[in-house]
Amino acid sequence: MKPHISVVEDDPDISRLVRHHLEGAGFAVKLYPTGNTVLTEAERQRPALFLLDIMVPGKDGLELCRQIRQTQALAMIPVIFLTAKSSEADRVLGLELGADDYIPKPFSPRELVARVKAVLRRFERPLAPGPVRVGGIEIDPAAMTLNVEGKSVTTTATEFRLLDYFARHLGRVFTRDQLLDSVWRDTSYVTPRSVDVYVRRIREKIEPDPENPRYLKTVRGAGYRFEAPK
Repeated sequence: MKPHISVVEDDPDISRLVRHHLEGAGFAVKLYPTGNTVLTEAERQRPALFLLDIMVPGKDGLELCRQIRQTQALAMIPVIFLTAKSSEADRVLGLELGADDYIPKPFSPRELVARVKAVLRRFERPLAPGPVRVGGIEIDPAAMTLNVEGKSVTTTATEFRLLDYFARHLGRVFTRDQLLDSVWRDTSYVTPRSVDVYVRRIREKIEPDPENPRYLKTVRGAGYRFEAPK
């Protein structure tokens, strides 16, 4: 079966352009002019990826992304924003809400297809070893599950891959560029700032006090290190 992509875009010309190029690249595409019915239909037929315009009528792309990340059945599905809002602050806000990439308009259709493929490659299930436990954290790559102090915690796939990589390299300091090369795989379209956003999101999920982390430490002038609490 072809990978299914849900596209939320209210401009019919852009919708047709996106569908034409994605279908030409081997994807099945479902178009939505608003975000109002997307979640309900996605729970019935899970897409491989959401492509969301931010400024659409009804439920906008930011709210839709927030709800996707709060819905357990959908939380691991990648989200790309496609939007005319292209400032650094807008991009960081999108990443903080759980987006995996952010494509500003106007865009090149070839670049759009390349970035969709890059994000989906990042989400291919890795052939990882068994579960790893650090302190009160248990990570199971086979099941793609995270438990913190015995409680299940929902993550995005990018958050999970980054946390798993840290936990399997205890005590090692990684620069942002090293993490991009190892976890993101395709680094053409992401920036070191993206790493900072994801580290902040991970800390909110695993740390008792994210402002004073026990596990995921900042090494000033170098990068980040994951360690077992003492």
